[in-house]
Amino acid sequence: MKKYISTFLVLVSGFAFSQTILNASSPEEFRQMRAENKQKVGDTIVDKTVKPLEYGFVEDKDILKSMFVWEIIDMNDKINQPLYYDNPDGLLATQTRSLYQLLLDAATSGKIQEVYDDENFVTKLSPEGIQKRLESVRVSDAAIDILNTGRTLTDQEKKEYTDIFKTTTDKVKVLKIMGMWFIDKRDGQMKYRPLGIAAMGPDPAVQGRTGPDGQPLAGANELIDLFWIYYPSARDILANNYVYNRKNSSADLSFDDIINARRFSSIIYKSSNGLGDGTIKDYIPRNADEQIEESDRIKAQILDMENDMWNY
Repeated sequence: MKKYISTFLVLVSGFAFSQTILNASSPEEFRQMRAENKQKVGDTIVDKTVKPLEYGFVEDKDILKSMFVWEIIDMNDKINQPLYYDNPDGLLATQTRSLYQLLLDAATSGKIQEVYDDENFVTKLSPEGIQKRLESVRVSDAAIDILNTGRTLTDQEKKEYTDIFKTTTDKVKVLKIMGMWFIDKRDGQMKYRPLGIAAMGPDPAVQGRTGPDGQPLAGANELIDLFWIYYPSARDILANNYVYNRKNSSADLSFDDIINARRFSSIIYKSSNGLGDGTIKDYIPRNADEQIEESDRIKAQILDMENDMWNY
C-alpha cells in the first residue's frame, strides 16, 4: 500500500526534485533526467513534459469590451524577485533560471522563433540578430593603427586592444509585458490574455563611450528593449520551467502559471485607452507623480469594465 501511495505522490508532483533524487542511482543519472525533463518511478522512466492549459477560442462577437495594456515588471520588487533568481547549475536538487535567461536561451537556440525587435511584432530577429543586440565588440585606435601598417594583431594584442561590452543576465532587471483585458460575454467573465513579453537592459552599443567632454554619453544608463517575444509561442517553454520557491522546493509553479495568474507586481506605462497613442510619459512628461496617477487611473478603468457589465 505504501508503495502505491509513494508512486502516486511522485506522479502528481509537477517537478518534485526530492522524489527524483531519492530514486536516482547516481548524481549523473539525476542531472540527465532533469535536463531531459524526465523522472524515475520504480523501474520506469516517466516523461514529465507538460502542455500548457489551452486558451479557449474567442470570437470577435463574443468580446463585449476590451483594452490593451503595456506594463513594466521591475524585478527589484520583492514579489517579482523569483523571476530574477538565476541558478542554472543548481545544487544537486535545485535548478532554476531567471525568466530573462530562460527566454534568451530559447530564442537563441531556435526553440522560440517568434522573436521581434519591438512591440509591433513586424520585424523578426534571428538568433544572430539577438546576439548583436546584446554584445558590442570594439577595437581601440592602437589596434587600428597596427592593422593599417599591414600587420596582423597578435593574440596578446587582441586581448589588450579589444573591449567587449555585453548585456549579461544580472543587468536585466526589468521586463515588459503586453496583454489584453477583455470581457467574454459568452462566459460573463473578464479575462486577461498575455500577448507579448520583452526584456529591457542597457544598450551595449553606448556602454563605455564618452562624449567630446570625456563624460559618458547621456543615454549610457538608459534601458532599451532587447527583444520582444510573442507570448503564445513561448508557452511550451514557460510551462515546463519553474519559478524559484524558497519556502518549498517541491511546490511547483511554472512561469506560465505565474504570468497567466498575474502573480507579479507591475506598473502600466501605456494602454489603448490612454490619452493619445504614445506612452504615459509622452503625454504627461516630467512629472512622475502624475504618471503614477495615470497608471492607477487605467487600472481603475479595467476594474470598471467588469463592474459595468453587471450594472444597468
